[in-house]
Amino acid sequence: MTELKHTPLFDRHEALGAKIADFGGWAMPIEYTGVVAEHTAVREHVGVFDVSHMGKVRIRGRGALDAVNAIVTNDLERIGNGQAQYSLLCNDDGGAIDDLIVYRASEDEIRIVPNASNADVVVPFLESHLPAGVTLENRHLELGILAVQGPHADVVMQALGLPHGHEYMHFVDATYDGAEVMVCRTGYTGERGYEILVPSPLLGSLWDAILATGAVPAGLGARDTLRTEMGYALHGHELSPTITPVQARLGWAVGWSKPAFSGRAALVAERAAGPARTLRGLRATERGIPRGGMTVSDSAGAVIGETTSGTFSPTLRTGIALAYLDASVAEGSLVSIDVRGRGLACEVVRPPFVTGTSVNS
Repeated sequence: MTELKHTPLFDRHEALGAKIADFGGWAMPIEYTGVVAEHTAVREHVGVFDVSHMGKVRIRGRGALDAVNAIVTNDLERIGNGQAQYSLLCNDDGGAIDDLIVYRASEDEIRIVPNASNADVVVPFLESHLPAGVTLENRHLELGILAVQGPHADVVMQALGLPHGHEYMHFVDATYDGAEVMVCRTGYTGERGYEILVPSPLLGSLWDAILATGAVPAGLGARDTLRTEMGYALHGHELSPTITPVQARLGWAVGWSKPAFSGRAALVAERAAGPARTLRGLRATERGIPRGGMTVSDSAGAVIGETTSGTFSPTLRTGIALAYLDASVAEGSLVSIDVRGRGLACEVVRPPFVTGTSVNS
């Protein structure tokens, strides 16, 4: 672990008995008491995740909004100040360098949270595309992020004296213990929740205060099962520099009418021609747990794709997977995943696998 980066909460995770593993170059808690228990706490009550390994970028200067809008795929003109937007950063071939959340503070200030493992690539890419007068601050180590997720998230936020009740994909600047914080109605679980960006020196006291409300500490294992149930893409699995948002069925996160953004020509061409492969959901119809990197075959035994993520769904009590399949494969088709030499029968479905969550309420 000595070569891995640590968040300011590393000692607290160890004290709680967390299993620690390498995630994007960071020593992160995978689970504390068990993935299923932590997953269930988030779906039914409330959990808290340390996601301080995620990147934090602030871009400021006259015309910052227009400058960023000419780089990322989604259209920042679709949202107003105080709103957040899911977007992607693509290379010239249309492949996803990263998927990220963009926060519009004003026309002259944009904040971005990229994935931890991609932050070191995203920052120089953005810097190289920004015009003179627009500057980028890399706040990766300066700020931490805690994600309070679950149906009782508002109870926790109220107990902390922090903003709550604002609409999904909106954010509010506030103060905590005399320091500036940003409270976002965002998350990666499909449940109602908040992500709090706080100066790193205050991260420990905020974490302690959240746990004191009864929130359950949850690791990245539960975060993965939760996001897979929702069909949310994870970069390095469903997205990569060789996988495009068109293939990932993320065309809704592309501002097709914008005159310019990175990778636009390639994406427009692929959209017109139709992708050769498409991201699908697979739900097991028999006992078995799929994982990423497994071959998928049709009923005749022909290989039609490969899984990118797979897990046991604690909510559905069955195996689920995300997979890139030939675009001709229709929803409702029956396929087989090669799970260590044994065929696992699955139905092709459209994610999310779990419905009825309160994320947009």
